Amino acid sequence: MKMNRVLIGVAAAIVSCATLVAPAVTATAHADSCPDVQVVFARGTGEPVGIGRVGDAFVDELRSRVPDKSVDVYAVNYPATRDFLRAADGANDASLFVQNIATTCPDTSIVLGGYSQGAAVIDALALAQTPTLGFTRPLPAGVADHVAAVAVFGNPSIRLLGGPLTTLSPAYGGKTIDLCNGADPVCSNGNDVAAHSLYVQSGMATQAAQFVADRLATTAPVTTLAGRTG
Repeated sequence: MKMNRVLIGVAAAIVSCATLVAPAVTATAHADSCPDVQVVFARGTGEPVGIGRVGDAFVDELRSRVPDKSVDVYAVNYPATRDFLRAADGANDASLFVQNIATTCPDTSIVLGGYSQGAAVIDALALAQTPTLGFTRPLPAGVADHVAAVAVFGNPSIRLLGGPLTTLSPAYGGKTIDLCNGADPVCSNGNDVAAHSLYVQSGMATQAAQFVADRLATTAPVTTLAGRTG
C-alpha cells in the first residue's frame, strides 16, 4: 500500500542527502493547561533531539504571526537515524500525543509538521488508515477535525507517491502546505543535494508559518471529536 512505499522508499530518497544540523531548543506541552495552538513537529535525519533547524525556524516565525495565541511545541520522539523504517516509531509517538491533545484539550488547534524523514512521519499520520509496516496507531477519523494545519518540508511522498499531501490525503490535504526546495532530490527528481539543507535560507519556513497563521485565523476550534471545522 502507499504508506509501505513511503516508509521503505524514504531510505533511498534521503540517504544521499547530508542534513546540516544545529542545536534545537524545544518547548513541551504544559501538563496543567491547554495552549491555543499545539505544534507537533518531527525533525530530519541526523538532527539532535528536538524539532531541528527547520522546526525551530518555522515555530519562531509562527509565534511572531500569532502574538495573541499561546503556542506549545512537542518534539516527536523517534531516532531520526539512517534506519529509516524507524520513522514508524515517530508516527506512533506522534499519533498518541495528537490523540491525547484532541481528547484533553479539544479547543486546542493542532499543527502537524515535519522535515525530511520527519515529513515521512507526518505522511504516515495523514495517509495510513490501517496499521502498516510498524505504524500501529493510525489516527481516528475525528482527530482530523482538531488539526488546523499541516506543514511539511522536503517530503519524500512528493517523489515516491507522485504528489504532495495536498492531493494525496482527503482528510488533511486541504489544510496542508507541502514544500519542496527547487531540485531537492528527496522531494523531486532533481539532483541539487544542497537544496535539501536550505529550507530556512530559502524562506520556506516563513512561507509555511504564514500559511499556518492564516489557517489559524480562519479555522474555528472544535469541542468534540465528532465536531467539524473548516
